[in-house]
Amino acid sequence: MLEIRDLRVSFDGDDGEVRAVDGVDLTLERGRTLCVVGESGSGKSATARAILQLLGPAGRVAGGRILHRPLPDSDVTDLAALDPMGPAIRAVRGREIGLVFQEPSASLSPVHTIGNQIAEVLAVHEGIKPRDSRERVIQELRRVGIPRAEERVDAYTFQLSGGMRQRAAIAMALICRPSLLIADEPTTALDVTTQAQILDLLAELKESLGMTLMFITHDLGVVAEIADDVVVMRKGKVVEAGTVEQVFHEPEHDYTRALLATLPQRDTAARAADEAPPEPLLRIKDLRMTFETSSGSIFSRKRERVEAVGGVSFDVPEGSTVGLVGESGCGKTTLGRCVVRAYRPTAGEILYRRSDGAVVDLATLPGRDLLPYRREIRMVFQDPYGSLNPRMTVGQVVGEPLVVSGVEDVEDRVAAMIEKVGLPRAALNRYPHAFSGGERQRIGIARALISEPRLVIADEAVSALDVSIRGQILDLMAELQRDLGLTYLFVSHDLSVVEKVCDRVVVMYFGKVVEEGTVAEVFGDPKHGYTRALLSAVPVPDPDLRDTRERLAYSG
Repeated sequence: MLEIRDLRVSFDGDDGEVRAVDGVDLTLERGRTLCVVGESGSGKSATARAILQLLGPAGRVAGGRILHRPLPDSDVTDLAALDPMGPAIRAVRGREIGLVFQEPSASLSPVHTIGNQIAEVLAVHEGIKPRDSRERVIQELRRVGIPRAEERVDAYTFQLSGGMRQRAAIAMALICRPSLLIADEPTTALDVTTQAQILDLLAELKESLGMTLMFITHDLGVVAEIADDVVVMRKGKVVEAGTVEQVFHEPEHDYTRALLATLPQRDTAARAADEAPPEPLLRIKDLRMTFETSSGSIFSRKRERVEAVGGVSFDVPEGSTVGLVGESGCGKTTLGRCVVRAYRPTAGEILYRRSDGAVVDLATLPGRDLLPYRREIRMVFQDPYGSLNPRMTVGQVVGEPLVVSGVEDVEDRVAAMIEKVGLPRAALNRYPHAFSGGERQRIGIARALISEPRLVIADEAVSALDVSIRGQILDLMAELQRDLGLTYLFVSHDLSVVEKVCDRVVVMYFGKVVEEGTVAEVFGDPKHGYTRALLSAVPVPDPDLRDTRERLAYSG
């Protein structure tokens, strides 16, 4: 269906031309799934965007051919030769080739409802008026697992969680049933159960429509679960290609072997399940957070109260790592933002034990009294695009907490921290837009750790990172925990990472805690049906084990 030959993609950077893709060859066989893997900045996304000529004003296809044959008996079109703004390529986008972008916040309009944005695809390619396509849009939102789709269709981007925004973007790409779908990290922001739903949906559409799938990901478990063929990229080049069995079991390139070696390994046996936890640094008691939402038209506005966190209680022992897991929209991020007082809780207590032993309730403190605790309690935000000021350089972003605190030697400390998270010192003078999603997340992690806090709320801190950098960041966080006595509240949907790095696990479901215990207890002998469903949905990074495990469903 698609042949890429000697593709070269360049971008105009501050220091001149940057060759992001350098002589890539790959073939997408009709009806098969090709997974493209590699580190952030390896050229995966640039290759995908080049296919649809979506490289932006700074990017261009510098050479090569992209030969597209939508049907077996149709003519071949060289997409690389088309005008990026012309009608020929616009007819291909969304209709013959769908694209799911890596970051839904950057690809969805903040001033239009989700329903209107999806309906626009139908209006452009099928001539269906938005008022006539509403029910079809709602059905597509249900298909990708968005709850209360009849209400969410009228929601704006900022009213949805990161996972639900990604699901809406997937619905938009699929609604015209393209014969080729390019999915750029489509499940990065999703919890494991929703990820399983999306992967099942893609497999179903691939089977029923004969759809071809190009899937870009850094999750080797997902690759093992869905891939027919695998391409490994590094520094703009293809270093290995083959079937999924060949790449996983007989890797030829050292880089491929290094990627496979970074897969999380279970180490729960090293922890004593009956070991008494240390004294809590943070104690959350009956915490509640309620939001007022509205829906409908301007003339028939309906208001309702949604309890995002409904009476949650648990402890975070000092010096430990507590994992907070659950589906998107279950209240994990809201709880974390309550702890750092980005939100003021509706009710409950957030008891924080200071270094002098005194306990203070952060939930009731006024803004001015929170200042000293903001230096001790830091947060790594889930969205690396929305949490970095685009008008500040990386050096300014990372160093801002030190400047506010009046610390000396800011430049040296910032340079050392930026290198610790795997970025070069030269990155300090560049702006966030010059970095990939994974690189931006590393910047956010550096900013959170630069002030040497006591408690870090890590909200999906490594979800946007490729496997090798993820291993480096987890090692860095563990090293800082040992050296500085850090405590982590680790919010994540990646249960393999939670199992590796956490001491205790708290499972949330629709705003409430349904299970809590040590890693060994929760992963080894889960009690609640929802926890068992979560664990059954975790992809196993071994293609030989594909379809060998029963996937459990839970309806609460």
